[in-house]
Amino acid sequence: MYHLETVLTPFLPKNWSLPRLPFSRDQVMLLMAAINQFFLGLDTYLVHVLNGTIRPNEWIPIIFGPLAGVTLLAAGVIALKQRPLATILATTVLLASIIVGVLGAYFHLIRGVLPDAPLGQAITLNLLIWAPPILAPLSFALVGILGISAAWVEDPPDSGILIILGGWRLQLPYSKTQAYFYIVAMGILIALISSTLDHARSQFENPWLWLPAAVGIFALVVAATLGAIDNPTRADLSTYAAAMLLLLLTGVIGAFLHVEANLVAEMIFVQERFLRGAPLLAPLLYTNMGLLGLVVLLDPREKER
Repeated sequence: MYHLETVLTPFLPKNWSLPRLPFSRDQVMLLMAAINQFFLGLDTYLVHVLNGTIRPNEWIPIIFGPLAGVTLLAAGVIALKQRPLATILATTVLLASIIVGVLGAYFHLIRGVLPDAPLGQAITLNLLIWAPPILAPLSFALVGILGISAAWVEDPPDSGILIILGGWRLQLPYSKTQAYFYIVAMGILIALISSTLDHARSQFENPWLWLPAAVGIFALVVAATLGAIDNPTRADLSTYAAAMLLLLLTGVIGAFLHVEANLVAEMIFVQERFLRGAPLLAPLLYTNMGLLGLVVLLDPREKER
C-alpha cells in the first residue's frame, strides 16, 4: 500500500486494492517533465510574440522547450534498454533547463530595474508588478530539478539513497517522496507569486481573483508541511490530496474565466485579444502543479524487468 491507496482506502470496496500501474512514479514524473518542456516553450512564444519581434535571447527558451521535451521522451525509450545512458542524457538536458530558467529570470529582472534610480528605488513593488514576470522563467529550473530527482533511482524506495553511476550510493537527508513534496511546494509558490503579481495590475477588483491566492497559499502550506513529515497519517495525506484537487479545479476555472474575458460581444473570437489579454495558459499552471502533486502519491517502486 502506498500513499494514494492510503487516501482512497475508505472509498474502496472491502478487501480490494488498487492495481499496480505499468509505470513507476519516477517514469510518470519524467513524462510530466517532458510535457512541461513543450508547454513552457509554447507559453514563452505566445508571451514574447507580443513584442512584435522576438529578440535573439528570447528564442532560447522557445527552441529549448520542444527540443528538451523530445530529448526527454527519447531518453524514456532508451531507458527500456540502457537506463544509465538514459539517465545521463536526461540529466544533461535537465541541467540545461535549470540554466535556461535562471538566465530567463535574470533577463526579466534587469528589464524591471531602474539602474540610475536612487538607492532603494531601483527595484520597487510597482516595477515588479508591471515588469516581465520574474519568476515565470524559473519554471524551466523547477522542471529541471523535478526531472533530475526522477532520473536517479532510489533504492530501496523512500530510503533517500540514490544509485549513482558505477553503483555508487548517495545518501540524501530525506526520502525522494519528501523531496517531491518540497519541489511541488516550490512550484506552487512560483504559480502563487506570479498569479498575485499579475492580478495586482487590476487591483483584485474581480472577486474571482482572490480564489487562486487563497487556494495557492493553502496548497503551499500543505505541500511544504508534508515534506517535513517522515510518516504522514491518512488525514495528512487526505488533506494534501484535497489541496491538489483544489489546484486542479482552480486552474480549470481560471482558464475558463480568462477565455471568457478575452471574448468580445456575442462570444466572438479575436486573436489579438487572446494574445494581449488574459493569458490562457497561465491558470493551467495551477492545474499542472495539482497533477504533479497527485503523481507524488503513486508507488515509488521501479517496475521489475
